[in-house]
Amino acid sequence: MAETSEIVRRMKVLESAVENTNEAFVTIDSGHRVVFFNKAAERIFGYNRHEVMGRDLNRIMAPTCSRNHREAVARYVRTRTPQRIGHDTEILATRRNGDTFPASISFSVSEVDEEVYFTGIVRDLTEVKALQDRIIHSERLAALGQFVAEITHEIKNPLMMIGGFARQLGREIQDNKARSKLDIIVAEAARLESLLNESRDLYAPRGLDMEELDVNALVQEVYELIRDDCSTRHIETTFHPAPGEMRVTGDRSRLKQVLLNLTKNGMEAMEKGGHLSLETHRNGERVEIAVADDGCGIPEDHRDKIFSPFFTSKQKGTGLGLSVSKGIVEQHPRCTLDFESREGRGTVFTLSMPLNDPVNGLKGEDK
Repeated sequence: MAETSEIVRRMKVLESAVENTNEAFVTIDSGHRVVFFNKAAERIFGYNRHEVMGRDLNRIMAPTCSRNHREAVARYVRTRTPQRIGHDTEILATRRNGDTFPASISFSVSEVDEEVYFTGIVRDLTEVKALQDRIIHSERLAALGQFVAEITHEIKNPLMMIGGFARQLGREIQDNKARSKLDIIVAEAARLESLLNESRDLYAPRGLDMEELDVNALVQEVYELIRDDCSTRHIETTFHPAPGEMRVTGDRSRLKQVLLNLTKNGMEAMEKGGHLSLETHRNGERVEIAVADDGCGIPEDHRDKIFSPFFTSKQKGTGLGLSVSKGIVEQHPRCTLDFESREGRGTVFTLSMPLNDPVNGLKGEDK
């Protein structure tokens, strides 16, 4: 009796361990019917166990995969010869909502009372693959950053000399046609210098000089900087700060660069004038800075490309301003930059940052 009780206890311990593991355990019998489906399987595949228990495994499998799996089960029952059993295999699995995800699966087989049972242990590799992609991307970016830094250094100095000499000649030459050509050289040299600077910022970003700062004060500085320029372009400018002090941690100059880029884009979207607004507001333990214009908007087929390097719809744009801005924001922990746009109605860019705790200075999401 004591031995039976000990066996029952051990079985409960084993069942609890399998039930609460991070890997999905799915067990079927020789008839391809599900007899065990743990919590992780529910989470990974999106099915409630009551929807699959006692039913054919093809309920959670793609048709092709189900057919191959059924044939493999039947072959093993017939020949007792394993093929994939005991080996890890990477597959593309499907969730209930139709989304596919990379997974690692290993199979085991057991016999109880002359009945054969097959167990698949499935691990969702989505996060692992994403981490691997980020590591590869970081390595490539580091190599590209070094290359861009060296190229920028080699090109920038002679480019500045070209622009400087062209400006000197422009002051000395009286011929209007020749001076006009020199003005073009100066303008293009300045544009190329700007392109080099933005390329450096994108591919070889500088470290952040983090400090605690007040969001409303930062946006007020940007507002004061752009007011005169907006006025000359016949653009009405407003700033609506949220009440009270809202403190965040960030690189003041880099965040100002982001906001200036966003306001510049807004101004350029309103060639015939319009309204540019800056606004701050609280959203739970975060603060959001919105830069909105009522300009031409972003065409729908451009919206998934606007943060891509060198993509621009402007005749003289570098296509790097938004890419650099996105990179700066992503350097700041838990900060995001998103946008909404309606063609012909305008665009709103929103920079979201976690607020600092007013007592101990910690970011709200770190508490």
